[in-house]
Amino acid sequence: MTRPHAKTRTPFWDNARFAAIVLVVFGHAIQRLTYDSDAAEALYLLVYAFHMPLFALVAGYFSSSAEPSRARMARLFTDLIAPYLIFETLWTITQFLVTGRTNLDPAQPSWTLWFLLALALFRLVLPYLALLRAPVVWALAISVVAGYLPSIDSTFSVSRFLGLLPFFTLGWWLREHDVVARAGLLAARPVWLRVTAGAVLAGVGALALVFVDTWRDVRLGTWFFFVDPYVDLDAPQWWAGGIRLAIIALALILMTAFLLLVPRGETRWTHLGRYTMYVYLLHTFVLYPFRQSGVLRGLEPSWLWIVVVAVASVVIAVALSSRPVRRLTRPLVEPRMPWLFRDRELGTGRASG
Repeated sequence: MTRPHAKTRTPFWDNARFAAIVLVVFGHAIQRLTYDSDAAEALYLLVYAFHMPLFALVAGYFSSSAEPSRARMARLFTDLIAPYLIFETLWTITQFLVTGRTNLDPAQPSWTLWFLLALALFRLVLPYLALLRAPVVWALAISVVAGYLPSIDSTFSVSRFLGLLPFFTLGWWLREHDVVARAGLLAARPVWLRVTAGAVLAGVGALALVFVDTWRDVRLGTWFFFVDPYVDLDAPQWWAGGIRLAIIALALILMTAFLLLVPRGETRWTHLGRYTMYVYLLHTFVLYPFRQSGVLRGLEPSWLWIVVVAVASVVIAVALSSRPVRRLTRPLVEPRMPWLFRDRELGTGRASG
């Protein structure tokens, strides 16, 4: 009897995941420096313009539009809903210990936990969205229209789920139509293309710095969150949806440039791309004391501290995805609850389908 072949992983996607999670850590770490540094503000805007859309696109690429099986429905709970409830509880306790106040409300995700709920909603709606003609166009229309509706807010991450839906749907569409393989997008990139990609990222970063006061005035960083309706962003005009379209287009350009720079083959950190959920859920507990203490305010020279924060972000990502940390925190990040299901196998994470 022959043993089934293990599913092979493509190094590029693990490289992309790890590089993206470093950007997430860096974006959160540098936020306190933006109050005193235009350079930090520019980098913050550059990162936030595309890093969560990129995560949504990659998540969509590895999602299925098939009719949900029992195992997949169970994993939706064990992989996303249960960790959300666990970490929401931990954050409630942490905030009470630090501030003496708490507001336990699972409908309003704490800090980064919104993405778990958004990802759960993405997976729930994808089989229905895939039934439509031009699903990416529908997702784009839904995202733009949602911004006109003030009743759609951050409750259960609905506003962000709808706002980022085009990226998730596009990721699924690329996999469904085998675009990556057909276009040879995993082949080695010529030097001129990588130079162009770097120039695009540098150019957008330079524009962010040169016009940083303008971007602050128009609250561009808040637009990148895909949370608030247009009217709350001081854009009640009929053409406000065009701004979201422009932001989506910018995100696509930047993530394309970013992905062109990601190594295609195995690297020393490729395997860490499998464990980005650990970094995503745990890094906020590492950063929280620094954000709350104010030690990152008023530091001079600011450019030196930006470098320090960048290096620290890589170190944090590597440390939190390391084997000892994974062993210690696995019950929180990847809970297994066979006691919860009538079929205990569904709660072990080993059920097929």
